[in-house]
Amino acid sequence: MNREQFKRALEEKGIVLTKRQLEQFSIYYQTLVEWNEKMNLTAITDKEEVYLKHFYDSVSVAFYHEFKNDKHICDVGAGAGFPSIPLKICFPHLDITIVDSLKKRIGFLEHLAEKLQLENVSFYHDRAETFGKNKQFRETFDIVLARAVARMSVLSELCLPLVKNGGLFIAMKGAQGKEELLKAQKAIRVLGGKVKKTYLLTLPKEGSERTIICIDKMKSTPKKYPRKPGTPNRSPIE
Repeated sequence: MNREQFKRALEEKGIVLTKRQLEQFSIYYQTLVEWNEKMNLTAITDKEEVYLKHFYDSVSVAFYHEFKNDKHICDVGAGAGFPSIPLKICFPHLDITIVDSLKKRIGFLEHLAEKLQLENVSFYHDRAETFGKNKQFRETFDIVLARAVARMSVLSELCLPLVKNGGLFIAMKGAQGKEELLKAQKAIRVLGGKVKKTYLLTLPKEGSERTIICIDKMKSTPKKYPRKPGTPNRSPIE
């Protein structure tokens, strides 16, 4: 998917990018490739693949949820900025908070935000388990996003504590998403969530499958969650 195909594909979904926004995606790609030579940010560096498997894939969540009325978004384990930075480029009104456990990646994201001249973006070097206990952030976000971070039972414990009551947790998964969701039913319920809708998406060009899982936050998460760093992964709620 080249830049023009990317632009047209988003237009078909009602997302019209300005010349400046397209320029920001170009800068994003250049910066990602430059920094990837110094540190491991992504295994995908081919331009057309980055536009398809990172940029288009990140923005695809907006095909199923309108971000017009949302303001505060948290991206847990964003890595090289996916999906929240592409969403921020498309929807500049969003206030983005990114949490990542690797300090080097946070350094890249801070540099990227400066290059893209993004406002209202914050980066935190922290484990999701400790970030979710922080009273400043716990249950304050309209939407919490995560893309390919951990299996659903684990991811729910990392993300749902950050979602405000009435807010939304969106997990962006691969083809195995529905299977993971079956095993995560107890965790979602215990943590105060309820599955709202699951969407299936096939990426254009190469046809790989994606699952987008939307979970409503119905009630406050019990205070004991998330548990200590590493515990959710070792002993998921199942």
